[in-house]
Amino acid sequence: MREPDMQKVDALVGRLIGDVGAAVSGALVVLGDDLGLFKAMADGKPRNSSDVSKETGIKERYIREWLSALAAADYLSYDEKTDRFHLTPEQAMVFAEEDSPAFFAGAFQVVQALWMDEPKVADAFRTGKGVGWHEHSTCLFRGTERFFRTGYNNNLVADWIPALQGVEARLKAGAKVADVGCGHGASTILMAQAYPASKFFGFDYHAPSIERAKAAAKEAGVSDRVTFQQAPAAGFPEGSYDLIAMFDCLHDMGDPVGAGKHVKESLSADGTWLIVEPFAHDCLKDNLNPVGRVYYGASTMICTPASLSQEVGLALGAQAGETKLRKVALDAGFKHFRRATETPFNMVFEVRA
Repeated sequence: MREPDMQKVDALVGRLIGDVGAAVSGALVVLGDDLGLFKAMADGKPRNSSDVSKETGIKERYIREWLSALAAADYLSYDEKTDRFHLTPEQAMVFAEEDSPAFFAGAFQVVQALWMDEPKVADAFRTGKGVGWHEHSTCLFRGTERFFRTGYNNNLVADWIPALQGVEARLKAGAKVADVGCGHGASTILMAQAYPASKFFGFDYHAPSIERAKAAAKEAGVSDRVTFQQAPAAGFPEGSYDLIAMFDCLHDMGDPVGAGKHVKESLSADGTWLIVEPFAHDCLKDNLNPVGRVYYGASTMICTPASLSQEVGLALGAQAGETKLRKVALDAGFKHFRRATETPFNMVFEVRA
């Protein structure tokens, strides 16, 4: 074995210090989100730890350390002249504004679940049995909804649906839509708000998520046109749907081809299957970048174990790429498969018989 290059070791250690700092800061983001500390500072007004303590009821000594840590991470801003902290408009958008186009607190809840559930995944590595979505810590479910909702808010109605041939017009006129793997219902509710003439049906095998989705629909005032029901992807009620959507979930399924066959049976004659998946190139080397780093990591801890816990266990992974996704659709009996649009984080496919 050759001797290590110490300059390269030093460079790697330097990167690792940054990574450890990011992991620690992530826990502090979740903490501040849970305690409402970011929202308390959202107006950008400079505050010291005593000010924040008085406004939130949280003990001052804890807040002093939290503020200092996040200032060191550059997640908060610090003015040494006044010894006060504040959120810049950009920091507020990322950490305090739930419906902003850049809200990121939910992503750290997902990362929290990775750490909490590592022993389960380690056991799955040894046995090959997998870890079902329902077996994860509850912070994963809420974090996933909050993280992906940002992308849906930015793109679903503005770009993704208009990119599908003829779909937006049908939704405006009144269509029947199934959202399969709907989770907490963020995508379903957003579509229902945008297209009040249509009827929406959200399906997910995870009962607690369906209950949360029902409550969210009521809060959003769309319960009159949204129905949520517990059902698997290959067994949701058939109904001649004009649009069947799967957002960031096809790769999690054990038998995505079987789910696709059920979609084909459940669509109207000229209906559309909308597939939104994490952005990925077909070749590994092209995914070795910051986005791929996040997606491969999540796939290792969540997506692949979820698929392997189910029948067939195809385990596409969160970086499946267009070629593998196309094969799933064609094997399910579809003939039309088109990449309709994309973002740096998602690929959007239009699938028809």
